[in-house]
Amino acid sequence: MFKDEADITVISGKGGDGCLSFRHEAFAPRGGPDGGDGGRGGDVVFVADRHTTSLLELVRLRTIKARAGEHGRGKNCSGKSADNVRVPVPVGTMFYDRESGEQLADLSKEGQEYLAVYGGRGGRGNQHFATATHQAPQEFERGQPEQKKQLRLELKLIADVGLVGMPNAGKSTLLSVCSAARPKIANYPFTTLVPQLGIVAVGQGTFTMADIPGLIEGASEGKGLGHQFLRHIERTRAIVHLIDLDAGDVEELATNYRTIRRELERFSPNLAGKQEIVVGNKIDVPEARARAEELGKAIGAQVFALSAVTKESLPELLRRLFEMIRQVQVEQTD
Repeated sequence: MFKDEADITVISGKGGDGCLSFRHEAFAPRGGPDGGDGGRGGDVVFVADRHTTSLLELVRLRTIKARAGEHGRGKNCSGKSADNVRVPVPVGTMFYDRESGEQLADLSKEGQEYLAVYGGRGGRGNQHFATATHQAPQEFERGQPEQKKQLRLELKLIADVGLVGMPNAGKSTLLSVCSAARPKIANYPFTTLVPQLGIVAVGQGTFTMADIPGLIEGASEGKGLGHQFLRHIERTRAIVHLIDLDAGDVEELATNYRTIRRELERFSPNLAGKQEIVVGNKIDVPEARARAEELGKAIGAQVFALSAVTKESLPELLRRLFEMIRQVQVEQTD
């Protein structure tokens, strides 16, 4: 099951207490202080891991707590520090303070870490308080208390290309023929219920493509399913706007195109401003092939016509996308 949101409580480990102790040895009836220090409590650290694809485990856990450090002991023995708790999360996970809404971290690259709560420092034993005039100290330190945070996690998938379009436009079919991804495909709306990622090979290069549930009018306001997942294509470098050329006449298709564009703009101007290729699908249907050029004139944009089923013109589309991604990468670097 795919989960892209999770509310979780994280608690670090308390520091161990320092020890109050004096030496008790034969022939040393007045032995000096030998109380050891407490161990440090464990931290809670989140790590971006490309092998982790969902926040489902965190939804189930709800609370993550590190162990406390051990208390100090006599004979100057320090308590053992607790191990840190390292929690893998998908690359693209964002962390927010649940109460204030403040963004705390964005793990957008493999291996990035977010130290959510620090373990408490261990207290000092009484050996540290001995002086020339204070040789039997009764003082020692308690370990620092634990830290606690209420976090909200949101996942934004990391993909180079995002597929958008009306429900049943053929996005899942296109992803399946471009990559090894195997999304559910059927001839009814909202077949795709969760985002799907695929790796597309072009010559010696590759790029990632994301498919999200289809959008309908009002998606940015919560209608349909796509609004729940629009954030997954906010990080993409380019958008493929897929249109089913066999889903109506040119006027209807143009209206659907403008509807999707409005929803993208309402959700995020940054998302709407990304590079876009308009793709007309299903030219294997004779009547649909003729609509591609007419649709381009109606919406004022070139429509790249292909068939996801027969793969006609598919290699050319992938090459265009690959070049577009490389160009955007260069611009972002500059």
